[in-house]
Amino acid sequence: MPADDPAITRTTCAGRPAWLLRTSRNAMLLSVADDGALRLDHWGDDGGGVGDGLSGDAYLPHTPWNRASQAHFLDGVPLAASTYGDRAFKEPGLVVQRQDGSSVSRLTWRDDRIEDDVLVLVFDDDATGLVVEHRFAVLAEHGIVVRDARVCNRGPDPLRVERVASAVLGLPPARYESWTLHGRWGDEYQLTRRALPPGKVVLDSRRGFTSHEANPWFAVTRAGEDGPVWFGALAWSGNWSIVLETERNDALHVVAGLHPFDSAWHLDPGEDFRTPSLACGYTDDGLDGAARLLHRYQRDHVLPARHRTTPPPVHYNTWLATAFDVEVEHQVALAGHAAELGVELFVVDDGWFGARNDDHAGLGDWVVDPAKFPRGLTQLVDEVHRLGMGFGIWLEPEMVNPDSDLYRAHPDWVLHLPDREPTLSRNQLVLNFAREDVREGVLAKLRALLAEHRIDFVKWDHNRPYTEVGWPRAAPERRREVWVRHVRGVYEVIGRLRAEFPDLMIETCAGGGGRVDLGILGLADVAQVSDNTDPGDRLRMQHGFSRAYAPRAMVGWVADAPEPTTGRTSPLEFRFHVAMQGVLGISGDIAGWGEDDRKQARELIAEYKRLRPVIQDGDQHWLVPPSDTEPCAVQYVSRDRREAVVFVYQVRGVAGEGPRRIRLRGLDADRRYRRDSDGLVTTGAVLMGVGLSSAFPPPPPPRHTEDWRSRVELWQAVDGEVAR
Repeated sequence: MPADDPAITRTTCAGRPAWLLRTSRNAMLLSVADDGALRLDHWGDDGGGVGDGLSGDAYLPHTPWNRASQAHFLDGVPLAASTYGDRAFKEPGLVVQRQDGSSVSRLTWRDDRIEDDVLVLVFDDDATGLVVEHRFAVLAEHGIVVRDARVCNRGPDPLRVERVASAVLGLPPARYESWTLHGRWGDEYQLTRRALPPGKVVLDSRRGFTSHEANPWFAVTRAGEDGPVWFGALAWSGNWSIVLETERNDALHVVAGLHPFDSAWHLDPGEDFRTPSLACGYTDDGLDGAARLLHRYQRDHVLPARHRTTPPPVHYNTWLATAFDVEVEHQVALAGHAAELGVELFVVDDGWFGARNDDHAGLGDWVVDPAKFPRGLTQLVDEVHRLGMGFGIWLEPEMVNPDSDLYRAHPDWVLHLPDREPTLSRNQLVLNFAREDVREGVLAKLRALLAEHRIDFVKWDHNRPYTEVGWPRAAPERRREVWVRHVRGVYEVIGRLRAEFPDLMIETCAGGGGRVDLGILGLADVAQVSDNTDPGDRLRMQHGFSRAYAPRAMVGWVADAPEPTTGRTSPLEFRFHVAMQGVLGISGDIAGWGEDDRKQARELIAEYKRLRPVIQDGDQHWLVPPSDTEPCAVQYVSRDRREAVVFVYQVRGVAGEGPRRIRLRGLDADRRYRRDSDGLVTTGAVLMGVGLSSAFPPPPPPRHTEDWRSRVELWQAVDGEVAR
């Protein structure tokens, strides 16, 4: 796409009104059919003149001669929107009920607007006054189109929105495969590949938050092809749903957005509702290329702007050293050890507040425990700052223990139903952030804490799913809005805190990696991947995580050995090299580390700081994905292609197996590069064509089956030297 070409152009497709959306990587062609359907006539490679000769009719399934009436149906036709009431039998993206109980809508295209690379297509239903706006924001440089929808009631009677998707996406007939992220607590972000069968594959969460079990990201490829990839990521931290429906002619119909489960939105006359957004794109550069597009989009447009130009700090978190046994002198000692290692941020985890000696009490009472901090929290905060580090603290503001002053004062503040016994999980309940008084009450507590102390960082945790989701004081027609209003309320509180304390950094955590999506990443600077710090497991999780989310947002922890979740033991260097793939964090009892480990940790932290700009802001390439037996390698290349960082790992050796060649990517073929460790100079062409050996020197005795070997290489461009 030439730089001076418009991102959005009005055109025609087979005589129909059409719009061509073009980015540097792909094109999307939309048109409105005579029946009012919004078609997706093309989404993919921009070959120039995309609209020429496309009618969409070629996508229709074969109509038998004695079933001519079936030609009026939209089954098998790729669509950009689908409404219950269309002449189709595929998954609807919009269902609106009127007062008489009917849910059939018939939308007609009325208008379009193009403003600042944003296309808005307006449809309405004369019978009800329903107005629907489909929005397409084109980020041409990043190869991304961001979609959302707004539904408005311009009629005289109330309407009930039973379902409204952020986006509908249709692909023409082919055999497709999906790539999705699944798992469970301690095993999140497992990249899952499956052939899409006839019918529907549903990805979703009904737990109230993003979830450990699935993530609102997807990619689609043609079966047997590694190049073309269509992908999308939803910006929502509550219940969500992505439906991948293979139609009878093998066309693919994707519906992504808010989960319709137990949810509805009441629209009085004059009211409207806007969905969360879906960032979607296409590339012919495989899953790795799709990930790089999403990474750049997140770094430039999603992550909070305040800290985009400064790297997230190396941090130490106290949880694995102290758990709830927080005591000021021990914390001061840990801070001293952390500073000696080169840590930049010291984070006190759970146990500093209220009656918090275990997980049975204190949540909601964000007041410093005087028994643990006799001279107040300021003593520790000042010492941490004197040591040259930022100070961070753990919070779980959306939750409350029944054994807390907050719950005793306001038992009605939790999500509940008056005639149902509440279900405890981790001995806690969920505060109803749909309520304004709850939001204001929580905000007042947090504001007081942050105003009284020089707190630079908050780890915002979230440790249970939602049950008995009720809002008894709301009007009956509004009660099913609670799922959405709660999440919006959380966003509001975090957003207001960021506005009042603009230098504050926030980490999103939900029992590890249970709440990571483009919605929360618009408010949080970094994200936990998992409570499981086992480096072998983390390689697989971080590989999956980075298919959807930028390394700049990915927190990795170096923990003690044996690892507290799996009990496995691995070398300190290996643990560091895995955690260095994104934002480096350390936990564990560093006061108990020997001098050799401390010396090695200081060296590795210093090395990470040198490599950090390329790791966090460069383009990531997974050269060899994680495996149980074979080598694994990941590479980062600076945007100017002058530097490259390569991590190579071997979790488990196999007897008799020879070394592999690891070919680098994304370098300048004609440029010469020098390896920092030994001064070797060669060309980008050699590094990409011949590559590096995966071999490691023989391990010292005793040799074990699990070798846990790793190394990191820095390659830097040099000028005027001859390769040797």
